Amino acid sequence: MKVIAQRPKSLTDLAFTYCPGCTHGISHRLIAEAMDELDMRDQTMGVAPVGCSVFAYKFFNCDMAEAAHGRAPAVATGMKRARPDMHVFTYQGDGDLAAIGTSEIIHAANRGENISVFFINNAIYGMTGGQMAPTTLPNMKTSTSPYGRDVADIGYPIQVCELISSLRAPYYVERVSLLSPQDIIKAKKAVLKAMKFNKEGRGFTLVEFVSTCPTNWGMTPLDAMKWAKENMYPFFKLGNFRDKSLEGGE
Repeated sequence: MKVIAQRPKSLTDLAFTYCPGCTHGISHRLIAEAMDELDMRDQTMGVAPVGCSVFAYKFFNCDMAEAAHGRAPAVATGMKRARPDMHVFTYQGDGDLAAIGTSEIIHAANRGENISVFFINNAIYGMTGGQMAPTTLPNMKTSTSPYGRDVADIGYPIQVCELISSLRAPYYVERVSLLSPQDIIKAKKAVLKAMKFNKEGRGFTLVEFVSTCPTNWGMTPLDAMKWAKENMYPFFKLGNFRDKSLEGGE
């Protein structure tokens, strides 16, 4: 019998520990498939965050390190500079990257560090109880904004791709979605492109995944996907924000 689909070699055999309906497992698989297809697993190191995916080091079958909350880009920078022959990526959520880690991601991007960043945006703090995140939408209710996010008091959500692409150094920045099979196919292409540029040493790359958190949103997985499409897409617009390969960049 011909095998047409199997678990990527760049994932371990451990079962994911994420909530039902969570999209972390999908993004993990896309990154692992890219490592396999680009034949770079043995030369890749990843940095796991603090947050729901804190145990990512158990799931990716490559060398992994754990970073303090928000510090994954700094750790990745040190790893890449100490081992320039290796390919380094970080995997971070919105609380990790866009809150306590804002300084780290901005300066790593601004320096054009040759790392890939995979950013999960589900508009909420997942692991710690559903608090408001930097990406929480206006009027969106969370455990710490029970009446909805008041932008007059808290400010607007941070749009990471728009912010990072405003800098001169980043090589590739794209926002994709994990909310439908068609979206996942497009997301896979973005992940492959980011990892390919990483392997080629072209500079800083970032892929943002629009995702869901059914548990803390208090929704079924299907309702969460529908809600995200209707409410997150208008604010977090999908698309390519920077690709220097299309601009003649080296």
